[in-house]
Amino acid sequence: MGVLDKFKLDGKVAIVTGASYGLGQAMAVGLAEAGADVALVARSNMDETVKEIESLGRGCVRIQADLISINCVDKIIAETIEHLGRIDILVNNAGTIRRAPITEFTEKDWDDVINVNQKTLFFLSQAVAKVFIKQGDGGKIINIASMLSFQGGVLVPSYTASKSAVMGLTRLMANELAAHNINVNAIAPGYMATGLTAPLRADPVRNKAILARIPAGRWGKPSDLKGAVVFLASDASSYMHGYTVAVDGGWLAR
Repeated sequence: MGVLDKFKLDGKVAIVTGASYGLGQAMAVGLAEAGADVALVARSNMDETVKEIESLGRGCVRIQADLISINCVDKIIAETIEHLGRIDILVNNAGTIRRAPITEFTEKDWDDVINVNQKTLFFLSQAVAKVFIKQGDGGKIINIASMLSFQGGVLVPSYTASKSAVMGLTRLMANELAAHNINVNAIAPGYMATGLTAPLRADPVRNKAILARIPAGRWGKPSDLKGAVVFLASDASSYMHGYTVAVDGGWLAR
């Protein structure tokens, strides 16, 4: 097998959460471009993502779910296997954010973010890992971390806490699951032009300050994550365990 063949995902089935738009949509399409069939999970309309994946000739199923509760986990597993036959890849992309000063931050804003970004991420990973172990031929779990897995940020305490946890959980899950031929790694996107960062890009002072620190000189695009997610989902990364890869235009190197 040549090295380029190791990046192919023909015959693989991926679950991508938060797949209706932005980073999740781009990564789901990237996996399909590499040959995977994809189960899309989101609470909002997924028509655009479905159309792109089906145009590639890949299998696709949409699973409507709100990851603020772990009650959706069994449904995600069951519907993926029912429609696509198996699971090989999980991309834990779904995330949410709340902004407020520490002195004004509410319990609801804390709980909502932790539940989506940390709690459901763990329990969905747990359920998928059980499927991988039962299938007997390994698998890939890819968590979506953040620049705030490395840094503190401001005005987003629950988001920072959850994304710091994502990097820690990536390491822990890798330690326990590597023996089962399951790779667990993470991608930390830099400052990407998505809905979550719209308030930052709309603030001329913050936008200018952020761009001034990015060596690449631009906000990232969702498509910038396609290469990283295909690599981590493929045999090309079979000896990578527990690492968080920054795709950040050089932000952390600055």
